[in-house]
Amino acid sequence: MFTPLALQGRGIISGVPAWLHLLGAYGPLAAAFIVTLLTAGFAGVRELASRMVRWRIGWVWWLAAFSPVAVFGVVVVVLRLIDGTWQAAAGFGYVAELPQLGWLAGWAVWVLTFGIGEETGWRGFALPRLQARYNARDAALIVGLLWAGWHAPAFFYNYEPSLIAVVTFVVGIVAGAMVLAWLYNSTGGSILATALWHGTYNAVVAGGEAVVAAVTTAAVILAFIVIVRRYGPEHLAARPRQAVGESGWG
Repeated sequence: MFTPLALQGRGIISGVPAWLHLLGAYGPLAAAFIVTLLTAGFAGVRELASRMVRWRIGWVWWLAAFSPVAVFGVVVVVLRLIDGTWQAAAGFGYVAELPQLGWLAGWAVWVLTFGIGEETGWRGFALPRLQARYNARDAALIVGLLWAGWHAPAFFYNYEPSLIAVVTFVVGIVAGAMVLAWLYNSTGGSILATALWHGTYNAVVAGGEAVVAAVTTAAVILAFIVIVRRYGPEHLAARPRQAVGESGWG
């Protein structure tokens, strides 16, 4: 669904509604369910759906899922001390395609679209299958590169298509893939936890304040470095990595 918007961004076609960008988030979810149904039947579909609502993960991991809010709060307070305003706080939960929404509704939109939509595909489906063949770090790297490539059309209508922007985006999204792999493996495969983190991150960085986005992304990169050094590449977590192969989960 990003392709029509990309073509419109290049002036090739017109009349494409901006909200199509939000619907595009469900591409990975749809692919995950279709392939799971074809390869594992309804039992596999039920198992995938169960991980989308897996909420018994412990309070520490609930805090981890909402951790982008903590980074956002620190940045907002520091900016308040510097410029004397709370302007940066107003950007939380902003959705460019639905600018009339308040911060709470916008936050929910981010979680329910790019959170649930992407995480069901990237972490819920792709990551555990790759972790059956590779260590968690390498599997997360592969997912991160695929994830970045999936976003490529957006550079023709939603981002600045410069070399530095592309490199920065890829580095940031690969680091995010590592952090999300850590969260996914640490919670025993909770798609809900990663969807909350992903949607909350988007709610933080999409508000237009460049310094907020830059500091939050830098925090994600730092977290990735700490996670790899702390847990090592094999599992990226204190628990064994979540892996699924031809014979099922293991």
